[in-house]
Amino acid sequence: MKYLIIALIITVSSCAPGAKAPTVLSGERSEGIRIVDGSGKELLVNTEEAAAFCFVEPTPELKARLSAEQWDVLVNAATEPPFRNPYWNNHEPGIYVDAIDGAPLFASTTKFDSGTGWPSFFDPIDPERLLLVEDRAFGMVRIEVRAKASGGHLGHVFNDGPAPTGLRYCINSASLRFIRRDKLAEEGYGELLKLFS
Repeated sequence: MKYLIIALIITVSSCAPGAKAPTVLSGERSEGIRIVDGSGKELLVNTEEAAAFCFVEPTPELKARLSAEQWDVLVNAATEPPFRNPYWNNHEPGIYVDAIDGAPLFASTTKFDSGTGWPSFFDPIDPERLLLVEDRAFGMVRIEVRAKASGGHLGHVFNDGPAPTGLRYCINSASLRFIRRDKLAEEGYGELLKLFS
């Protein structure tokens, strides 16, 4: 509940005039980029224009709270170096939350070793907390993953993951904070202990 309140405060207080709220998308689906999960369900990939929504305002306070690498990844959509980040080889049970607002995004129960050097997951805790956006930067065609509430850049999703979804959410460690299973209740995420039973 704590992360939800924080996310709502940040979202409401940081919308630029005329910007769309994070839960209100135009529904303009990307015509060129498609991704389907293991059940055959096509995920909504938004065009960049349709995904123009409230981002966390890049305030000096936020910059002071984040490391330089976190700022670069979350705000500037940079990519951290593979194999030189804290979570690519983390095998402890727990959850990974948005480093900006604490929204729970991924669980260790869906993490797998992709061999890429970045934390990889085959499924999010709740797909509604993510926003998929077409990414045609650098001459490539990819699907960017953003945190829907904070607007932070997380990484990309690919269709070369393991069963049951066949997806690989390739996420920057710098965009996440890890909370061990034995600390979930203490940090206000006790309801997510059910993910480990």
